[in-house]
Amino acid sequence: MSNPRILLIGPPGAGKGTQSKRIVETYGVEHITTGDALRANKDMETEFGKPREYMDKGELVPDPVVNEIVVAALEDAEGFVLDGYPRNEAQAEYLDDQTDLDIVALLDVGRDELVKRLTGRRVDPETGENYHVEYDMPTDEAVRDRLEQRDDDTEEVVVDRLDVYDENTKPLIEFYEGRDLLTRVDGDQTPDEVWHDLRLAIEDALVDE
Repeated sequence: MSNPRILLIGPPGAGKGTQSKRIVETYGVEHITTGDALRANKDMETEFGKPREYMDKGELVPDPVVNEIVVAALEDAEGFVLDGYPRNEAQAEYLDDQTDLDIVALLDVGRDELVKRLTGRRVDPETGENYHVEYDMPTDEAVRDRLEQRDDDTEEVVVDRLDVYDENTKPLIEFYEGRDLLTRVDGDQTPDEVWHDLRLAIEDALVDE
């Protein structure tokens, strides 16, 4: 079956971006993220104002505004992989009222592995290219020498981000488990192994429709 409706959840560093790209390439669906949807619809009128009014001030865009923007993006998509939304149970309940999901896939990665992945990331300030001190370093010595660690990839910040994720996402996991939609995928594996298991889970969900 084509045009699956997939929600991909997982902590920072779990590989959601990598796996979303593969889903898009395989199934021809839209990749919808909260950030992209908000940036593309900064001036969309909602009951609570335009997203731009909050974004330009560096403020958190309120749930009702995010809800309307994301659902508008979903309505324009034949199928989708949703990444970064919902972030809390209230958003999940709103989404549940607006669309039917075929599968919610949780990329399950251990805390130690996440910290290693995130703190090991390095960026080339000249090109913006991302690397990793353990998994993916450039062969060019000049490039290696100028790599920098982003401020939000220090261990202290990473641990804080993971704590926030744990606090917000546990209710989501319970929410979707209660609706028999959640499938856990071992995200500690290599990207190819994760994709193998994820694709099998998606295919099983589509067959069960």
